[in-house]
Amino acid sequence: MKRMKLGTSDLKVPQIALGCMSMNKLSKPEAAKVIENALEHGIDFFDHADIYGSGDSESIFAEAIEMSPSVREKITIQTKTGIRDGYYDFSKEHILKSADESLKRLKTDYLDVFLLHRPDALVEPEEVAEAFTTLFESGKVRHFGVSNHNPMQIELLKKYLNQELVVNQLQLSVTNTNMMRQGLYVNTPFDYALNRDGSILDYSRLNDMTIQAWSPFRYGYFEGFFINHEDFKELNIKLQEIGEKYGVTKSAVAVAWILRHPAKIQTIVGTMTPERLTNIAKASTVELTREEWYEIYRSAGNQVL
Repeated sequence: MKRMKLGTSDLKVPQIALGCMSMNKLSKPEAAKVIENALEHGIDFFDHADIYGSGDSESIFAEAIEMSPSVREKITIQTKTGIRDGYYDFSKEHILKSADESLKRLKTDYLDVFLLHRPDALVEPEEVAEAFTTLFESGKVRHFGVSNHNPMQIELLKKYLNQELVVNQLQLSVTNTNMMRQGLYVNTPFDYALNRDGSILDYSRLNDMTIQAWSPFRYGYFEGFFINHEDFKELNIKLQEIGEKYGVTKSAVAVAWILRHPAKIQTIVGTMTPERLTNIAKASTVELTREEWYEIYRSAGNQVL
């Protein structure tokens, strides 16, 4: 597994991380097999959130990995906060409480990375700054970031923060290419030219923030998966063709497509099937040509002028 620098931090992380949203659906032995398999393939970065399984995903993870100081130092743990039942909450009180609860469930005394999960319309950046400083100075959190934020929301936070924001976790797949597509249609009258995210891709590269791609196999907004889906026949034919060339699966090619981008995007893969993760991990060995990248892009229905 190739490794990469996470934003401006000192962390060297795998190109592919394991997203643990569905881990609460597994038994302890099943979760242990998933984690063990991930580690065998160099995937030692685990992405959590306080809302995944209402916290149960974090608990199952800690139990399955048999968390201890010696185990903890070999892995990187990231979790997120801010989404509550019907609303978002970036208050100082909630951020601190959520971090403490995640630490307890994960059976660790520190988080490597702590993210604000989805923008809170009522955010008071001064409160976020106070919470982050408390967590950082206490040693409970080493690095911070955001998820699903645009450049101006990030800039607002940065005005008050004493810590760097090292990552932004964003939805990205070959069928969800908004952050890339609008840049290819600059100065045209087409809808694809609409800038829906404030040029977050370019912003991230300019500010050395790592983009973490979530839902790399989904189309639409949680509508479904494009692998082997009849509505994406051309895409699947192309993924199969290129996969056969490199000796990898269609899913691995879909991830290799993300990894090929020079923004050095880390991909969050949420499969809880060891065999599938083994196949997907091979994406790190694939270096798509520029022509292949665009062939896959076009086969997903994206147009090039």
